[in-house]
Amino acid sequence: MTFLPIAARELRVASRKRSTFWVRVVAAIVAVVIGAAFMVLAVFSFGAFGSGLGKGLFATLTWMSLAAVLSAGLFFTSDCLSEEKREGTIGFLFLTDLKGFDVVLGKMAATSLRGFYAFIAIFPILAVTLLMGGVTGGQFWKAVLALLNALFLSLTVGLFVSAFSRDSQKALGATLAVMVLLSAAGPLVDLGLADWRGNGSPFQAMLSLSSPVYVFAIASAWTPAPFWTGLAVNQIVAWGLLGLTSVLLPRAWQEKARSSNVGRSLAYRWRFGGVKRRTALRRKLLAVNPVLWLTSRERWQMVALWAVSVVTAAIVTVSFFITEHFAIWMVWSYVGGLVTLVLYVVVASQASRFFIYAKRSGLLELLLATPLSAAQIVHGQWRALLRMFALPILFYLAAQLLATVMAYGAMEELAASIPTPPVPAPPTTVTNVTSSNTTITSTTTSTGAVVVTTTGVTGFPFVSGNGPGLLVTVMISLGAVVIMGTNLVALWWFGMWMGLTSKSANIATLKTLLFVQIIPWFAISFAVGMLAPMLILPSLIKGGGGAAPSMIMTWFPLISSAFTTALALAKDIGFILWSRGRLHAQLRDRAADISSYVLPPVIPRPAAPAPAASA
Repeated sequence: MTFLPIAARELRVASRKRSTFWVRVVAAIVAVVIGAAFMVLAVFSFGAFGSGLGKGLFATLTWMSLAAVLSAGLFFTSDCLSEEKREGTIGFLFLTDLKGFDVVLGKMAATSLRGFYAFIAIFPILAVTLLMGGVTGGQFWKAVLALLNALFLSLTVGLFVSAFSRDSQKALGATLAVMVLLSAAGPLVDLGLADWRGNGSPFQAMLSLSSPVYVFAIASAWTPAPFWTGLAVNQIVAWGLLGLTSVLLPRAWQEKARSSNVGRSLAYRWRFGGVKRRTALRRKLLAVNPVLWLTSRERWQMVALWAVSVVTAAIVTVSFFITEHFAIWMVWSYVGGLVTLVLYVVVASQASRFFIYAKRSGLLELLLATPLSAAQIVHGQWRALLRMFALPILFYLAAQLLATVMAYGAMEELAASIPTPPVPAPPTTVTNVTSSNTTITSTTTSTGAVVVTTTGVTGFPFVSGNGPGLLVTVMISLGAVVIMGTNLVALWWFGMWMGLTSKSANIATLKTLLFVQIIPWFAISFAVGMLAPMLILPSLIKGGGGAAPSMIMTWFPLISSAFTTALALAKDIGFILWSRGRLHAQLRDRAADISSYVLPPVIPRPAAPAPAASA
């Protein structure tokens, strides 16, 4: 018998797929574009290649690569075994003399090929940073090993979750939860233990050694760090999960026997609710729009989103009233971004899910055979989103607005610690009014102008002497929250189109995130990085060096936020209108999959013979 026959077959099939070729081409193009944009911005800002350009480019590319490899398991392996279960093909494999490791390693080889090729494609661009300076050979190779380690661990986690799942959306969510737990739980626990010990106790990496993010973070450290120990622990975890998957898959692929009274089972009630809830929902929504009722039946997504929103609001509220340290809001700016990214993944997955399963089960053709129009089907999907997700998302955005305001305030407090240059015209009158938690300084200059500065507000750390102040901070934060809301709407509309045109729910989710969020984010960041300095630089040169720091702190964030908000809104509106028009115009054609049928060629009939001429 051939050694690992499934792996050999899957590798031959995967090597012939167009996606295997295009993934590495796109990865190389993205790396080249990012590197070129980084160099252009560096030259535009500093006028020359600084000594730290290589180090900055290396850090940018490697951290973006880390985010990509950590998400590989979500989109490539989390549904590979569960899809075989749904289609009923995995049972045929175990009717032969194949073992569990044959199937698992075969799927691992096939699904990891695209991710590995994409990483190899950006390898030469990473190596260019060695020639720029600022990066040593040891740092380079350690970072490469850490990225490969994170890729392997992410793929094995996806395989492990897929072995026990049947639903693609639940498998994706469980893989995401496990990866977040592996990446963040260990460092957070070790950080909490160091803070609990007190007395300036140093951070001791214990549980952090199982985190691929921590292993990557210490790969470029100049100080001695347990890099090799952390790499070994990560490999033990990854190979352990791979071994468990191989052992448990032959026992976990069968569909479990269900209870005779399914309506009373706990899992069914958690998914669809009780009998009264299902009856009331059917009476309320079925007559309005059948698609609205079909999409709104499952409630676990809405319950999970409400849980995330309530927990986020509770953490933000407690932090606002208890702590006065700006460090927690600096940390929350990263944690909130991670939670928002998870929300994007959930919305994109849910948006594409209905059409994927409707096409696979034939439900979409049945719906189109009814008096329902294409616009009514699409509108039912949109109303289902509003019904399930509108309130929890608005609740989350309100909490995120407060957290974003406080994060910008923390940045201003940090900037306020930087000494300001002396003012040429000394003040003539200074009046201080101090209350329990606020100090107001009224300064009358020699020109007669009055400047009022408010500092030291408890729980609201804004210092307008070095920063843009409360009003501008609220405007910037409001713009960021508005972008979040429009991004969610654009993800939903484009996710429906991707669900209609894709074969896999995970690939539809990946395409939605890639086209709506990731690629536009790079383009908008580059455009704002070029336009904002072009507008503010002439004013800085005209105003002289004394006004430069205050002008930068006041106008640069505001101009950057205005450009980012305008471009993001234009992008989201464009995706919404384009996807809506496509769904209304091509829903019937895509449901029938007319493009997959090739019409037979039309063979012209031979011309009839001309009648003989009469004599």
